[in-house]
Amino acid sequence: MALEWVVLGYAAGAEAIMVLLLTLPGLDGLRKGLIAVTRGLLKPFLSVVPFCLFLLMDIYWKYETRPSCEGDSCTPSEHLRHQKSIMKSQRNALLIAAALLFYWLLYSVTGLVVKVEQLNQRLERLKNQD
Repeated sequence: MALEWVVLGYAAGAEAIMVLLLTLPGLDGLRKGLIAVTRGLLKPFLSVVPFCLFLLMDIYWKYETRPSCEGDSCTPSEHLRHQKSIMKSQRNALLIAAALLFYWLLYSVTGLVVKVEQLNQRLERLKNQD
């Protein structure tokens, strides 16, 4: 199961880098290429959403079937393993939330940048007509 979390981490990282590059000022020369690449990658990155839902169901299933370790019924090593399992589940849930948030941000920012680019082109055409 570790490979799925690595893939999700890389996808979230790539989304974050693309959002950062689209919103950085001073990259006007590269902006058209970045927009084209990002718009091309939005559809494949949409597969992150069902993948995150699958991993969220996996976390829930592991939470429901996990043996309980309360009171004096378990040894210190079992208690430590139980606590590590809870921490991993919380970390993975945060990774899922980050991947979904970055996808939404990437989608929204790309749409806004495209609209701004279209408005700038319209403004240039209006200036040239006068």
